[in-house]
Amino acid sequence: MAEGEKTEKATPKKRRDERKKGHVMLSKDAVAVASLVGSVLILRLTFASSAERIEQFMAYCIAMAKEPSNGLPPMEILMQSILLIARVAGPLLGVTILLTLVATMAQTRMLVSFELVKPKFDKINPINGFKNLFSLKSLVEVLKNTIKISILLYIIYTSLRDIIEVAERYLYAEIPGACSHLFNAIFIMLMKVILAFLVIAAADFLYQWWDFERQMRMTKQEVKEEYKQTEGDPQVKGRIKQLQRQMSQSRMMQQVPGADVVVRNPTHVAVALRYHPGEDAAPIVLAKGLDYLALKIVEVAEQNNVVTIENVPLARTLYAEAELNQAIPPDLYEAVADVMVYLYKMDRIKAPSEVRRELEQPE
Repeated sequence: MAEGEKTEKATPKKRRDERKKGHVMLSKDAVAVASLVGSVLILRLTFASSAERIEQFMAYCIAMAKEPSNGLPPMEILMQSILLIARVAGPLLGVTILLTLVATMAQTRMLVSFELVKPKFDKINPINGFKNLFSLKSLVEVLKNTIKISILLYIIYTSLRDIIEVAERYLYAEIPGACSHLFNAIFIMLMKVILAFLVIAAADFLYQWWDFERQMRMTKQEVKEEYKQTEGDPQVKGRIKQLQRQMSQSRMMQQVPGADVVVRNPTHVAVALRYHPGEDAAPIVLAKGLDYLALKIVEVAEQNNVVTIENVPLARTLYAEAELNQAIPPDLYEAVADVMVYLYKMDRIKAPSEVRRELEQPE
């Protein structure tokens, strides 16, 4: 597989960026069929009233023409013509525009972007135009349009053939009846066109979706680069975390001189505790660490004359359960109180009775 081959699905960020540029999936055939369906239906529903309005307008014009003294008043005829066009063509135009907008917005998810209408050199570059002329998309469009024209011509031919076969009967029929039959035949022809174009639109929708996903694919390198841009370079992030740990450890080591005691397991675990009666509700963990950090805590404690006590189970439990700069858990009060008693004997803190009483009844 080639290194630069696009085999990966588009990431959410890539889709958002392309959407901002106006690059979204859109089937123009689906939009055309939606407007065609609306136009045919509105013609079917408004044909009778539109024919009646046209008949009334023609009768009005003929009546006005019979008046030799007045003639046809130009402004009144113009206003009546505009009113007739608005009443007859208005609903058809309104429904067509509405369905076109709905079909477009439904596919683009209400996207409004002006990126595609901005002037770009690539659009007028003859080399790119020549390449697009023989692209897969162009070939599909040519094939699709050929099929559409062929189907349309076939339906029109068969429909006109059927109409011509019965056209001579119109001579013996009343005009309203002949017009009604002709209109129904034309409506059936349009319905056949709609059904055929619906199938083509469905196929075009699936193709446009496939082609859009194909264009949106990314190479493995593009995915990696995007991850670095959004999440940051792993090496940089690792270095930042390392610096943050060093800063945190530095602040923690600065608190060790203020501890009352360091509970250790001789070289692997160390926890520094502070207890100021009246200020602390319970002993506070000032620092804790493992291995090298534990040795550094002990070293700083010894340099600052902080008592260190070896208590393996307590050191491990404090490290596992107690949080930094937080009070020790209540279930460790008794064990820590024994340590405070030891410190009292060394004359490092106040009487053990006060220590036990405050630990049993924290503020």
